[in-house]
Amino acid sequence: MYTRSSYELMASYNQWMNQKLYAICAQIPDQKRKENLGAFFQSIHGTLNHLLYGDLAWMGRFTGNPLTGTKIGQILYNDFHQLCQERERLDQQIIDWTKTLSEDWLNQLFDYRSNIDGQTRILPTWVLVTHMFNHQTHHRGQLTTLLSQLGYDPGVTDLPWLSSLYDQNG
Repeated sequence: MYTRSSYELMASYNQWMNQKLYAICAQIPDQKRKENLGAFFQSIHGTLNHLLYGDLAWMGRFTGNPLTGTKIGQILYNDFHQLCQERERLDQQIIDWTKTLSEDWLNQLFDYRSNIDGQTRILPTWVLVTHMFNHQTHHRGQLTTLLSQLGYDPGVTDLPWLSSLYDQNG
């Protein structure tokens, strides 16, 4: 079972990694970012949009403000600058939200409707919150592969490097 502090750490890691990756992506010409590279969501831009979509969908469920009018794989923001701004806003929202989590809420059952198959599922809330952070890591792994294939070095992506920032600055 995860604790609130575990999710606070994962939210900080999410923000740290997104800042690193968006800084790299800002160096890539828009046409190249949007080129179909054979990834699950085709391009770097498509993968960035999917990461945002997933977080918006889960946060909408968790906060009682469901994401509507969108579907998986949809490009939410065609403009990279707008995508970056929304990512920054959402990352801060996730950090703030993790500070409000309680053990009681995390241990409750949570029902949701899947955007993939439309089925309703009921699982412990902590499993779904963990999934949100795991989903981010999974797709950022795909993104770092695409960046590496294009010759961009994402640098260290391991959680202990974020933790060492806490140790030095916290």
